[in-house]
Amino acid sequence: MSGDLVPPKREVRLSDAEREGVIARLSAAVAEGRLTLPEFEERVDGVMRARTDVEVQPFLADLPEVAGPIAPDEVVELNSHAGELKRSGRWAVPRKLLVRSKAGSVKLDLRHAVFGSRVVEIDLATQAGSTTIVLPPGATANIDRLNTSAGTASAKVPSTPEPGSTAPHVVVTGSTAAGSMVMRYERRFWRWTW
Repeated sequence: MSGDLVPPKREVRLSDAEREGVIARLSAAVAEGRLTLPEFEERVDGVMRARTDVEVQPFLADLPEVAGPIAPDEVVELNSHAGELKRSGRWAVPRKLLVRSKAGSVKLDLRHAVFGSRVVEIDLATQAGSTTIVLPPGATANIDRLNTSAGTASAKVPSTPEPGSTAPHVVVTGSTAAGSMVMRYERRFWRWTW
């Protein structure tokens, strides 16, 4: 009938998967050159604080529509030979990270990273070097599927998440040879953290 009032659109709470999808869409916009890294960081902060679908719309309003579900980057590969491979600060972590390093050091500092997925797989293929992975507080990691040869692997964090936890969980697979792999939380001494 004409003159009928249209009820206002109901606000729906965001699920974890929907929030991850919005962050993946923002990450894709950075890769396409539509957003700068500071704009991305600001919008991700807003998305993480948003509770409903209506609250995230302003962060996507000036981006083109995407057909179908939004998928975050599935796999990213990092390579180094006889050098240092380092990620720190605020960076986007994909669902699966392939790390390839020979005769060098790897440090993945995840304390301030943006996780597109709650569970992240890190597939290592490292030789003759050290690998250090620093997790944010409350995160967990499982290294049971990592093979070592003439080296060591240790996790100084819990291996399974607490029931209902929303903190990131990292699963390390692959191999490390003639080197070391350490999974830990931030270290503190007086005013210094590393």
